[in-house]
Amino acid sequence: MPKLIHTAEGDVLIRTATLADVDGYRALRLEALQKHPTAFGQSYEDIVARPSSYWVERLQPDPNLCVFFAEHEGTLVGMTGIVRPGAPKVKHSATIWGVYVNAAWRGQHIAEALIESCLDWARTNKVVIIKLVVITDNQPAIRCYERCGFQTYGTEPQAIFHDGKYYDEYLMARSVDRT
Repeated sequence: MPKLIHTAEGDVLIRTATLADVDGYRALRLEALQKHPTAFGQSYEDIVARPSSYWVERLQPDPNLCVFFAEHEGTLVGMTGIVRPGAPKVKHSATIWGVYVNAAWRGQHIAEALIESCLDWARTNKVVIIKLVVITDNQPAIRCYERCGFQTYGTEPQAIFHDGKYYDEYLMARSVDRT
């Protein structure tokens, strides 16, 4: 269900992705990968040349996946996704991935609103626990996730390798309340 949040920069609509978002999604994802290469498992170089079919496929309706966007006046300013495995023994869990908010829009609780949309999706889909990973030196993201109820349950050493350096990731999780 779409949500409207009020920010100092104007109203932002939090909504699910549609196939009409392909170009905006591609631009926002590439921006995220280029500006914050250690925050994501994919690299800009790996996906910049992917055909449009790659981007369309990622936005196709799927009962185990949902992508959310934050939109201001027709421009995508933030995004995230949630995915769960399809196997019966593990479909009670889901993973949030690709959280990104354009720098001009940070500090206005857009990421929290995107994560809350993931929680709503999880409740609707009978998910019990949600997990995510975050680079250990990304303090703003860690604080955001903690505000959203996530707790660190472990550390994956040397999870990301970029420009000759290894980066550890915190493994974070939270239960999905049934409110």
